[in-house]
Amino acid sequence: MKKLTVSKAMRNAGLLLGLLSSVAAVTGASAADAVRDKWCGNVHIRFFVGGAEGDAFGTIVYNGARQAANDTGAQVEYVFSGWSQEQMTQQLREAVAAKPDGIAMMGHPGDAAILPLAEDAAAAGIKMIYQNVPVPTAQAKFGSAYVGAQQEPQGRALGEEILRRFGLKAGDVAIVLGGFDDSNRGAREEGTAKALEKGGVKVVRLTSPPEWATDPNLAIPVITATVQANPAAKAIVYPGGQQLGNAATYMQAAGKKAGELINVGFDTSPQIVEAFKDGWVQLTADQQPFQQGYMPILSLCEQIVYGLSPVSVDTGNGFVTPDNYRNVADLASQGLR
Repeated sequence: MKKLTVSKAMRNAGLLLGLLSSVAAVTGASAADAVRDKWCGNVHIRFFVGGAEGDAFGTIVYNGARQAANDTGAQVEYVFSGWSQEQMTQQLREAVAAKPDGIAMMGHPGDAAILPLAEDAAAAGIKMIYQNVPVPTAQAKFGSAYVGAQQEPQGRALGEEILRRFGLKAGDVAIVLGGFDDSNRGAREEGTAKALEKGGVKVVRLTSPPEWATDPNLAIPVITATVQANPAAKAIVYPGGQQLGNAATYMQAAGKKAGELINVGFDTSPQIVEAFKDGWVQLTADQQPFQQGYMPILSLCEQIVYGLSPVSVDTGNGFVTPDNYRNVADLASQGLR
């Protein structure tokens, strides 16, 4: 075997080190190029917040969307609808006509109203994603994603938790508010009602129009009358954080003391945290609205800039109770939980 001289060995080692250095330099440059600030800065998105400006739930969604816009650099136009399905539909029509790169849409109007506009958006090359309420037909037809709690499963889980936690039994009465005239939006509260009925509880269904989410005080006379007409009621379930945060007002109007009637619902907010503290609220199902703002913009940016698949996220995240509400209290006061 031919021996390698020292000088030749050193020369070969130098070549190897040089090659490794070149590879490292290329790899380092590629890694540096791949990490970008404001990487979605050329993308225009219309984002549907759902409620009116200042709405308790909508504010958290809005803050999540604003954080995503800040982190990605996306150019986002925010749309406020006062939870009106008709207004959302008209605003979606206007959004599609404006031809942004992407639209993050509240699903409240349902498949029948959204589907033809989703078809127009697809034909125009506009990416769509949905939040808060799913629209399964539109999602399946166009491969769109959904960010939010799964309506019926979350509602059913809340009903089961009410039975377990508070010991409601056959013959007890519960009042459940919900959009029962809308099978798409009301699926969550219907899930709660059916879970309670499966446990033998008599359920009084009370239809809650979208206007009550915009101004929960509008519900005072109806809720008061329903509570007084059902003196045996053990619990009342609200369809959103706006009404749950107003539980003290409803109970006082109905002549009830804190804790006399179990008040349950969905979401967190500064008002709900205060109601936990004062004993007016006993349970709420958290659906993490901040993620419902943040994730749709992130997913649209990933699809439009990098060609990645849309991202669906189930934001249903368990329950907030008198035992753990302090864990979210500070974030709630900041409009983040």
